[in-house]
Amino acid sequence: MAENNENQIEEANKTKKKSKLKEWIIDLSVVACIILLIWNFVGYGVWITSGSMLPTLQIKDRLIVSRVHDTKSLQEGEIVLFKNDEFPGEILIKRLIGLPGDKIDIKEGIVYRNGEKLQEDYVKNNEIINKSFQVPENKYFFLGDNRANSNDSRHWINPYVDASYIEGKAILRYYPINKFEVFK
Repeated sequence: MAENNENQIEEANKTKKKSKLKEWIIDLSVVACIILLIWNFVGYGVWITSGSMLPTLQIKDRLIVSRVHDTKSLQEGEIVLFKNDEFPGEILIKRLIGLPGDKIDIKEGIVYRNGEKLQEDYVKNNEIINKSFQVPENKYFFLGDNRANSNDSRHWINPYVDASYIEGKAILRYYPINKFEVFK
């Protein structure tokens, strides 16, 4: 009889262990699904690897980026992540300068949108260049803040980025902590 009690206790312990393992598997699965949903539909983190956005973004800065589901909500001056056919497999980060239909003129390195000079306090290393661009429908025009060292719309074979290539926009810099910043 004592042996039966020991067997019952042992079976009960095995059942409890299986039950706890099952609970852990379910909990971890739910957490993994939530993380995937956030990654695919809400936002994600990125690490800056180039100096094209200096001085605004430094190499090794870390950002939180929100997914862009409606490109019509984008505004000039926002920092945006996107793909480009000239850089297969890479995600680029630049400042949005021109929306669909905008006329962009660059005169002696100074940028004008639809005839109005842009106030670009974030540009510290300009490049003297003269070019004009007419942004087509469903396309966008981007420049890096480090103009003298940025491979951007001014220099690409196709200077415009299709709306379908836009991935996200920078929301905040969280690292380094002393440079924490929420972007407009």
